[in-house]
Amino acid sequence: MKSEARATPPLDLAATSGAADFRLEDYLPYQLSVAAARVSRLLSHRYASVSGLTIPEWRVLATIARFGTVSPTAVVEWTAMDKVKVSRAAAALVERGLVRQSPDPHDGRSRLLRLTRKGQKAYQRVVPLLREVEASLVEGVGRMQWAALGKSLALLNEHVRHVDAEAAA
Repeated sequence: MKSEARATPPLDLAATSGAADFRLEDYLPYQLSVAAARVSRLLSHRYASVSGLTIPEWRVLATIARFGTVSPTAVVEWTAMDKVKVSRAAAALVERGLVRQSPDPHDGRSRLLRLTRKGQKAYQRVVPLLREVEASLVEGVGRMQWAALGKSLALLNEHVRHVDAEAAA
């Protein structure tokens, strides 16, 4: 007896999941991700040409500049970056002489990061370029919308932290 292979019709995922009207480009998390990636690339082209910093290196450097002496764990919390990215970026900054690393006197397993003079100068060279790009972005959106966007993102970030904490509990 010959076995016949039976062809199955293609699965209509939209119909089976109730997502017939779902459009990725209209989905807020996707829009945020795309906008963040595009703005980060735009900014990184500016500061990379002046400082040679990557996006993760800049974020670590800027966090240290903002808070002074910090642990890599604090950088992870402030930037929402992965531990491995922060560790690699911090190591690269230490290697380039932009950041100094020392043991944490309160926790022998941890270390503290602080800017060197060279790191402070690199930070001071980059910030004016970033402010120029931000001013250009504000022009494209308008001041009122820019302020509303900032407030909305702050509210969204706080809500996500709250939801995430509840889920972890």
